[in-house]
Amino acid sequence: MTLKIFPIYKEKGPTSHDIVNQVRRITGVKKVGHGGTLDPLAKGVLVIAVGRESTREIEKYVRKEKEYIADILLGQNSTTDDAEGDKSIVKVKNKPTRAQVEEVLQKFLGTVLQTPPDFSAVKVKGQSAYKKARQGNEVKLEPKKVQIKDIEMLEYKYPKLRLRVETGPGVYIRALARDLGEKLGTGGYLADLERTKVGEFTKDKAQTIEEFAYIK
Repeated sequence: MTLKIFPIYKEKGPTSHDIVNQVRRITGVKKVGHGGTLDPLAKGVLVIAVGRESTREIEKYVRKEKEYIADILLGQNSTTDDAEGDKSIVKVKNKPTRAQVEEVLQKFLGTVLQTPPDFSAVKVKGQSAYKKARQGNEVKLEPKKVQIKDIEMLEYKYPKLRLRVETGPGVYIRALARDLGEKLGTGGYLADLERTKVGEFTKDKAQTIEEFAYIK
């Protein structure tokens, strides 16, 4: 059995399901799946499986470590914890220093409790949380244990913060941005996100959907 599991580099704009539909059209195969959803505003490595056998095995690949480059904007909150939502300004008396940010980042390392964003695909009584939230209904999501393996500060000039984050499965970087802003007392949301790695699949090995179509 030859598994057809490979990385596509998703640009900003399309949903992960949009990419799946494009792969179906290109390959002529109906049974196509993806692992590790990327939001429309995010870009990066999306693992695709083509064929029934491959879709059955994809979970083994995407439950490995993931790496992200995250741009976080402090000083504001967002209703969606990312750039899509309605923003509110947070009055900040003292802008955190680089050392203070580094100190707070260390508190997120290891196994931590994280509450998923209200606007997420987490199921609540059979319905996605984001659908309930968009209908104006109250969403109560339970915190869950996730693993953050490494956090590296790449750039910081208030209010902009860029991080490299390595995680286990199930981590929401939007939630990390939100929780980091809360602990810093500044508020914060995820302004931009790129996933650079999913297990063995890295950015440099991924094709755009246009490249994939051309090769096919």
